Amino acid sequence: MQFSVTTSTVDKPRAGIRAAAVSHRRKPAPGAQALDAARDGDLAALLKAGEMDGDAGSRLLVPGTGRKGSALLVGLGAKKDYDARAARKACQALAGALVERPADSAVIAVEDFVPRGKDIAWTVQTLVTALGDAAYRFFEFKGKEETRPVKLEKVQLAVDRGHADAAKKACSEAAAIVTGMNRAKDLGNTPPNVCHPESLADTACRLAEQYDHLETTVLDEHELEALGAGAILAVGRGSERPPRLIAMEYRGGNKDDAPVVFVGKGITFDTGGISLKPGAEMDEMKYDMCGAASVFGVIEAVCELGLPINVVGVVTSAENMPDGRATRPGDIIHTLSGQTVEILNTDAEGRLVLADALTWVERYKPKAVIDIATLTGACIIALGHQGAALLGNDDRLVKRLQQAGEETGDRGWQLPLWPEYQEQLKSNFADMANIGGRPAGTITAGCFLSRYTEDYNWAHVDIAGVAWKSGKEKGATGRPVPMLMQYLLDQA
Repeated sequence: MQFSVTTSTVDKPRAGIRAAAVSHRRKPAPGAQALDAARDGDLAALLKAGEMDGDAGSRLLVPGTGRKGSALLVGLGAKKDYDARAARKACQALAGALVERPADSAVIAVEDFVPRGKDIAWTVQTLVTALGDAAYRFFEFKGKEETRPVKLEKVQLAVDRGHADAAKKACSEAAAIVTGMNRAKDLGNTPPNVCHPESLADTACRLAEQYDHLETTVLDEHELEALGAGAILAVGRGSERPPRLIAMEYRGGNKDDAPVVFVGKGITFDTGGISLKPGAEMDEMKYDMCGAASVFGVIEAVCELGLPINVVGVVTSAENMPDGRATRPGDIIHTLSGQTVEILNTDAEGRLVLADALTWVERYKPKAVIDIATLTGACIIALGHQGAALLGNDDRLVKRLQQAGEETGDRGWQLPLWPEYQEQLKSNFADMANIGGRPAGTITAGCFLSRYTEDYNWAHVDIAGVAWKSGKEKGATGRPVPMLMQYLLDQA
């Protein structure tokens, strides 16, 4: 889908469908008024007849005649209630309606959808992200008769002339974020017999070929063993697919500028290992690499925009499988940091692969390190499917991520890392255990990771509740690419 900005009023550009807004009690916004005038008052007549009241999320499609094209009116609800949250819902309703239609082009009266407290740039970004999300399809493994691609190809965003520059900038940024989200979704939705550690390494190499300023390094199982990355190797030992550590270095800033480093958990399938998971919904454990998928998405979006900063994306990838070589409960492993870990549960494997990666990234002398992982089911118990859990050793970094999440609607919430929680990780036989029991499971997982991040500013994003949807809408969401990209845009 191609996005562009126009300073023409919504009734002027040629398009298959034109979209504008109506507030509660049938009050047309300026874009809807312009459309109505161009259509000789037919929209006002329909509103007067009660075809639409303007309630939040309501929609009215009016077929076009000749060159007029169809008109789509979207309800905003009461003006006093129209805030950023309501605007996101209106943009999602608009996006859903547009991608359902057979039109190949559309123009949107952006000014109609600006909520209180926000500007045109925010609204453009929200609209483009909503349209990209609604238009996403994953058909790679379906027969041709089951694929129904979205026909909408071109979307023009109509804004006042004075807002054109801000709108164009926001449009470019949002389009790149959509590209990154789609990459993350594609990787998450790909089945585990196709998406595995080696294939993720191949994807990283292809990205380096596609984009300037991007360089990829891949460490295989032999190099990991020589390095002493015992935690990554321990997790992957039970699989026929050997683990990989993948580093994608984007150099858009000055040579000496410290990079922001993202570290993604890339467990391409998680059986739980010897601590085997129940069979129900185990198919969804292909999504245990969504942290890694989001790192790929961020790197691609950064490359698309050519941001003037240095960013490193590190993916630590393995398959957690049970066989005669698999790590057992009771085993003690040596991590790259030199610390030892007693394995009490092999299903707490994500923190192990992250531990070695978080040690490895010290070589970059980073400005900040942010790891992203579908780490704990406890996160879903704490926050449900609304937000990610945020923890870290630098409150300013965590707060910036939280603010980026609020700005994009890709929200996170900070949990504490009080020293008292570290007591739960005590082991009689090793430096630490890999689990701390049922209480505060998300927090003790963060405590475990914190023992490998003492030499730099670090934040942890647990996306177990937001990385994918179950049920009829099963699929990867592309989160938290919007949050992470907004953080980088704020930095840049």
